[in-house]
Amino acid sequence: MKFNLDVVTIVSHIDELSRLHSTIVAAGLADTLKNAQAITLFAPENEAFDKLQGSTIMSALEDTDKAKNILTYHVVPEKLVVSNLRKEKSVTTMQGATLKIEEHRWLRQGIKVNDAVVKEADIEGTNGVIHIIDTVLVP
Repeated sequence: MKFNLDVVTIVSHIDELSRLHSTIVAAGLADTLKNAQAITLFAPENEAFDKLQGSTIMSALEDTDKAKNILTYHVVPEKLVVSNLRKEKSVTTMQGATLKIEEHRWLRQGIKVNDAVVKEADIEGTNGVIHIIDTVLVP
């Protein structure tokens, strides 16, 4: 799917990404991501955040600096659709760490990022692409 909107605006319009959007805004990353030229956002769905209730990760997301660290771990500073990801073994995030990419033919989208399954892929915006994942990635 292609949209004539930046990735943050697209996230704001997808109900299942409302927790991610509010976390991006609270961490002060909205403008950074809106103004980025080419990014890939691995976007945890609301259920991924629900799995974290009461965890140290959830409390870290309430701290601006820690939230920025976790959120930028979900962003790759280049536009990678699934066909590109299938050619990669790993990618480097905006946070500076590496995400492991695995291809699994039995998964709907065929890709795992670390331990997260890509549930919906290739939601393209003007400045990047979004892949919805089932797990919050932790650096």
